[in-house]
Amino acid sequence: MDFSRALDTDHSETLLRMPSWVTSARAERIEDAAFMSGAALNHLHLLMARDDVPVTLIRARLALRAAEACVRFSGRPERAGALRDAVHFLRPGDLPGPAGEVYLSWLRAVARAVSVRSLNRALPNVEAGRIADYLDAGQGAPVCRAAAVLEAVMRAATQQEGPALILADAALSQALGLGHVTPLLAAGLQRADLRKGVDELRRACHRAVVASVVETVRLAADLTRRAAHVKAVAPKLRARGAGEAVEMFLTRDAVAAAELPLPPRAARRLCDRLVDLGAVRELTGRDTFRLYGV
Repeated sequence: MDFSRALDTDHSETLLRMPSWVTSARAERIEDAAFMSGAALNHLHLLMARDDVPVTLIRARLALRAAEACVRFSGRPERAGALRDAVHFLRPGDLPGPAGEVYLSWLRAVARAVSVRSLNRALPNVEAGRIADYLDAGQGAPVCRAAAVLEAVMRAATQQEGPALILADAALSQALGLGHVTPLLAAGLQRADLRKGVDELRRACHRAVVASVVETVRLAADLTRRAAHVKAVAPKLRARGAGEAVEMFLTRDAVAAAELPLPPRAARRLCDRLVDLGAVRELTGRDTFRLYGV
């Protein structure tokens, strides 16, 4: 047995695990909620700084969760599968529909480093000057800043849950020095939370951050293992363009065979090969119009 590898594995799993006192504690006072969210965010920051953690893939998966939450807030029925279909099977000139637009906004928000310009690309209906003003609305600690931005956007446009949450997560990510938008708030908040007063909204954001970080840490542990397996089997792939295809799987939530930089038949064979090797999963359960992901 390779004891050094076993020790490395144990050490890695320990670092990827959220401390139990964060996950089990009940914070009744806002001071306690703030302490717990700070501890959770510190753990997340350390985790996302690790070289073996596929942070781009994690952000992409979190973007899907955030989009699903925003679509649910708007009362629409689309869930993850429908959102993936709306984006990955778009043809030139097609419109993704309202739910697909929400998902595209989140994908664009997480794709580039946080800036007014990148956020304007994600939210073309919000003027760049307004985006800058909203981001400046938040002061103080990261979660307080995010809550202030969320409250400011919702006060200005009550039916804009998606843009409000994107900008709030952008403010949170900026304050944490994460570089890119890392979606945390949308999946942890309820629609009713978005219309609360400043103090209650702040409390809700603290709780949402803790809940979302717990789920993100679990997701990171799973995707880190899966990504390591993808990298391990990559040398077995002989198709020209396989390296670029593997990189797509390691950075995207889902990939259609037609999106890979290979001829159609070779792309399908590569996807089947990766499924056989246990490196990726087929996500739709369909015989046609399939999507694959780590």
